[in-house]
This record gives sequence, structure tokens and C-alpha cells, in this order.
Amino acid sequence: MADNPITQKNSLAEWMRKLRQSGFVQSIDGDDPDFACGARISVFILLGVLTSLFLLLLFNLLFPLFSDPNSARNALLVLIVAGLATVLLLLYVFQRDFLQPLMHLRRWVHLMRGGNLQAQIPVVEGAKFADLAEDLNVVGSMLRRLSQDADDQLQEHTRHITRKTRSLQILYDLAASINYSRDMGQLLTTFLHTVCDVANAQAASVRLVEDDAFRLIKACGLEKFNADTSLDPLIPLDDYPCCDALRDGKIVWHERFEREDNGAAKAFNPIGIVSVPLTYHDKMLGVFNLYADLRNFERLEEMDSLLLSIGQHCGMAIEKTRLDAEAHRLNIIEEREHISHELHDSLAQTLVSLRFQMRVLDETFESEDKASIRDQFERIENTVDEANTELRELITHFRAPIDKRGMMVAVRQIVRRYQEETSISIFLQQEWPDITLPGRVEIQVLRIIQETLANIRKHSEAHAVRIILRGNIEGQFYVLVEDDGNGFDQPAQSDNPGEHLGLGIMRERAQKIGGAITIDSEPGEGTRVVLTFRHPPKSSDDPLHTPLPQVTLHEHNSWHTA
Repeated sequence: MADNPITQKNSLAEWMRKLRQSGFVQSIDGDDPDFACGARISVFILLGVLTSLFLLLLFNLLFPLFSDPNSARNALLVLIVAGLATVLLLLYVFQRDFLQPLMHLRRWVHLMRGGNLQAQIPVVEGAKFADLAEDLNVVGSMLRRLSQDADDQLQEHTRHITRKTRSLQILYDLAASINYSRDMGQLLTTFLHTVCDVANAQAASVRLVEDDAFRLIKACGLEKFNADTSLDPLIPLDDYPCCDALRDGKIVWHERFEREDNGAAKAFNPIGIVSVPLTYHDKMLGVFNLYADLRNFERLEEMDSLLLSIGQHCGMAIEKTRLDAEAHRLNIIEEREHISHELHDSLAQTLVSLRFQMRVLDETFESEDKASIRDQFERIENTVDEANTELRELITHFRAPIDKRGMMVAVRQIVRRYQEETSISIFLQQEWPDITLPGRVEIQVLRIIQETLANIRKHSEAHAVRIILRGNIEGQFYVLVEDDGNGFDQPAQSDNPGEHLGLGIMRERAQKIGGAITIDSEPGEGTRVVLTFRHPPKSSDDPLHTPLPQVTLHEHNSWHTA
């Protein structure tokens, strides 16, 4: 009858269980690294039992062949001695070919798990597991190299992050210090001290391009060196070392030896010069030089990208400072033109009229007509009062009374002041959306309202004025100022040569904000002034753009600049 496989498998599992219970496998798989003694004892006992059973079985088979008891006893002794020799031989072979390599392997695993990647398995030539030991040693070497590479990469990455963090901190400090600078001199002074601290340089200088030459603008610490080209106020671009490389945005390194006097002895102090371009939008604005000890050159070479970034930041700050200065200069010119324009169209014309009246008074003195003289004096007095009033109104204009809370508050203040100074009733109708306009737009709208009210007070003989401010969220705005005064029908020239029509000024103010002014008037029906504008202005090629009304100006002597 054939053996059942399931029965054989169960028998094998039972035998392995008993083997584990015997202590042999436990001694090999235990956590104690010094397990060889237990393994030897277990193997010795097992082999002894197996040998004893084998000898007893062999003796039982051979005993009937011996007729003499002494011969049987001698045979039994021989079998016992042979069994013991066999057990010892098997134990030695087991120790050499199995137990000792297993001990080495277990010790190697413990060392590797403990972090000692230098551990090696002893390789015995001709041993059963010599190839396995060599392969495991190769695996250990590979793990050691991988661990070393990982450590090197981690250290390099850490150094890289540290350098980047320091570079970002330096750039942040530099940008912050530049933003607090009020002018070019303070900007460059702060920049040079910051760069000297960063690069551990002994001195630094900044040269800007001016008329095809590098002009020395600012220097820090150059007084330590002997006078040479470093202190030349102007160096032509063609004479500057490696100017082409600087134009390409590259750092240029120079080496020289600076002589220093130390008492009676003379020594040469090695000085390196680093030239870094100052660029903005691929345009070279100048160059800054660092003077440092040659022993720091190796460290400085790692800072090329940082120095280039510093040069770009400083170039941007220099260009911004230049643009701010130019914008400030243009603003001053524009404001001076505006002041001269308003003085010419208001107070200057009144003074010209006063000069003509003085000439008339001189002629009246020759006629000795006291009534004419008295009348002329009254005209002159009125003209002086008018000039004083115009001067005060101009001062009010130049103070730019735009309230911090917005244009509507400023308009209400003007209306309240107008009612206090005149007997004209004024009504303000506000339909203005809750939109904040730029200050330049609000100031122009306010000036137009002020000038219109001044002309009404001075020339229209009106009893009531209405102001309407209207707008919508689409950015369309409408300002109306109308009165019930005399009005006019056609242009007329004023009899007073000191008076000048102010509609041109109002038109220019409207054009500055992209708007237009329309003036409508009829005799005895008063006058209406309408300002329309948009914000933000729409381009002319916008299909939704509707042109604003064209400016229609009717000049009359009832409309003059205050």
C-alpha cells in the first residue's frame, strides 16, 4: 500500500516540532550571540542517541553470529569505540562546516544592525560557505558606500541650504536697507558697508557709467591703500580691465600686491580685486569693486551668484533712485509751470490793469479835475482789493484742500465757506458712487469747481447756485455747476485789460483727467458748466467706448479766472 502524502507531511511537521523542542533550533535562532555551546551540546546529544540506537540495532543483528560470549563482548566494545569516534568526527565536521560559519554570519548581522558597516565575515579558503561569505562582504561594502554617499549628499545639501539661507538673509537685509535710503549717497553708503561685511572685504567702491567712462561715485576703506587707479575719479570704459566681461554680466577677478610700510620693514600684502557689474534689465549701470585678502579668494568664488544678485539688486535700486529723482524734477517743473500759468492768467493781468490805471491817473492830474481824480483813485483802490482777493484765492488753490476723507468732504467745505463769504445761496446734490478716485483726479475736479464758483461770485450777479455730482459704478462721472445769473449770448471783450478768460485753464484741467467741459448759457437764464470724465479712461479702440462730448466754449466777460 502506498504511503499517504498527507500522512508523510504531518510526520515531517511533527519531527520538526520535536526538533525545535529539543533546543537545537532554538539555540541557533536565539538572540544570544554566544550560542555555540548550546548548539554543540544539542548536536552531541542527538548524534549520541542516533549512534547508540544504530549500534544496538547492529549488535542485535550480529549477535547470533558469535558463539563465544567473549567474542561478542569484544565486538560490542569495538562498536562502541567506533560509534564514539563517528560522533566526534560528525561533531567536528558540523562545527567546521556549519556551526562556525553560522556564528560568523550571526555576528556580522549583529554588527551591521548596530551601525558598524565596516564589519566583515572571515573568509576561509576552501570552506563550504566561502563564496557566500565573499558575497555578503561585497553587499556590506556596497551598503557602506551607499551610506557614505548618502551622508555626503546630506552634508552637501545641508551646506547648500545654509548658503542659500544666508544669501537670502543678506539680500533681504540689503533690500531693506536700500528701501530706507533717502538719496543716492545714502543708498551707496549703506550698500558698500553691507557688501564689505558680507564678503569680509577690506574696502569697496562703486563706479557708475557716465559719458563712456566709469566715474567713482562712492568708496569705503580705500584710504588704506596707496594712490593708484582705484582712486581715479574717471576711468574710460576702454581702459577699464575686462570691461567686455562686465558688459556680459560676468564677475572679473584681479590680483595685485599692495605695498605696506610696517615700521622699518616693508612687506607686500596680497590684495585681490573683485569687479561685479551693476545691471538692470541687461543694461550695465556701473561696477562695484571689492578689495579683499587673496586668502579669501577661494571662499569668495563660492559667492559668485550671491554677488551677481547683489549687483542686480543694487542696480535696480540705483535706477529706481534715478527715476524717482527725474520724476521729482519733472513734477517740480510741472508745478512751476502751473503756478506761473495761474499767476499770469489772474493776478498778473490785474496788476497790468493797475499799471494802466496809474497812467490814466497821471494824465488826470494834469487836467486838475478833482472829480475825475477821485473816481480814478476809487478804481485803483478797487483794483488793489481785487488783486488782494485774487492772491488769497490763489493761495487757497495752491494749498490743495483735498480732505484725507475724500473729495466729497472737500467739496462740502468749499460750499460752506462759499456760503459764509457771499450772499449767494448754494445747493449741493450728491449722487456720487462710493468709489475712491486717485488724488490727481480729485484735485483737478475740485479746482474746476473752485474756479467756476469764483467766476460766479465775481461776475455773474447770481442769487443761487446748484452743484450736482453724479456717477455710476461703470466709471462714468458728471459734475454740473449752474447759476441764475446774467448769462451771455455771444463772446465779448472785457473793458478791463487786467481781466482774462479762465476757460483755457479749466479745459486743460479736464484734459489732464481725460474729460471734457461744456458751457451753456443764455442772456438772463444763467450759465451751466458741465464736466464729464471716466475713470479709468477707456481706450479709443474699445468697441464699447463712447466718445465724450466735444468741448464747446463760449467766452464772455462774465467768466474770468478768480
